[in-house]
Amino acid sequence: MAKIAIVGCGAMGSVYAALMVDAGHEVHAVTLWPDHAEAMASKGLRCEGASGDRTVPIHASTTTDGIGPCDLVIIATKAFDVEAAARSCLPLLGPETIVQTIQNGLGSPEIAAPILGADRIAVGVVGGFGASIRAPGHAHHNGMEMIRFGAFAGLPKQLLQASGKIWESAGFKVALFDDIKQMVWEKLIMNVAFSGSSCITGLTIGQILDDADAWSVARGCAEEAVAVAKASSVRLDVGDPIEHIKKLGGKIPDARPSMLLDYNAGRRCEVDAINGAIPRLGKPLGVATPVNDTVVGLIRARERRMLAG
Repeated sequence: MAKIAIVGCGAMGSVYAALMVDAGHEVHAVTLWPDHAEAMASKGLRCEGASGDRTVPIHASTTTDGIGPCDLVIIATKAFDVEAAARSCLPLLGPETIVQTIQNGLGSPEIAAPILGADRIAVGVVGGFGASIRAPGHAHHNGMEMIRFGAFAGLPKQLLQASGKIWESAGFKVALFDDIKQMVWEKLIMNVAFSGSSCITGLTIGQILDDADAWSVARGCAEEAVAVAKASSVRLDVGDPIEHIKKLGGKIPDARPSMLLDYNAGRRCEVDAINGAIPRLGKPLGVATPVNDTVVGLIRARERRMLAG
């Protein structure tokens, strides 16, 4: 049994937490949502969907206070909350604590490393879950396709493998990567395709694939991301990237990407770490990114109006 803290236990984190508790691990769920923490602490955490339907008892709170050193710390916050989350994780660190950063987009491990130590960080990429919070203490997910990890800088291989085994014990299929740029970008092109396009249109992934106009925008975003990856000498081992994106998206047609869920809930979106990363990296490389530029501009405008209201 491992002692695990999941910091940022929202929709995805709740799926991880429930399956890890079900596997016999001691799991501490930390979330900034007081109603979610209270429901988990008092009634247990319900997780239903592709993995079945279970309700598990779990330690849940809004802070890391009193948890103590853990074997594994999973930072599952939004990208813009990683710095604060990393600082809150300092009391959770023991001599061999492994920290996994699992965010959409780019830049999170680079933020966490100076705070927590680069040699204890594993970069995580997950996909194909389509997770959402149905109610406080109740998570749902449409699939569980992709769990990948790689050492950020200096994490011993045996510790990386040990952290992967914790996930495998909970029923997740894990792949370990030496090339973390490849690992991150193979997920990023999927996020870039569907996150911004869903946030603008309000459509599910399946509806985007089925609508010629929406898919044209999603495909354009993805093609620009692939072009930036190529210009950055990032290797993508997925065959035809666009067919790969369509295949993965087709497995979770009812999923609403987190960017849309955040917008619908009146929360800040991760557009800068996902679609916004493509123009930011493409410009100095001379790669034009007009579709992502447009998508980012529209989402920022919508977000400003939403947050101001």
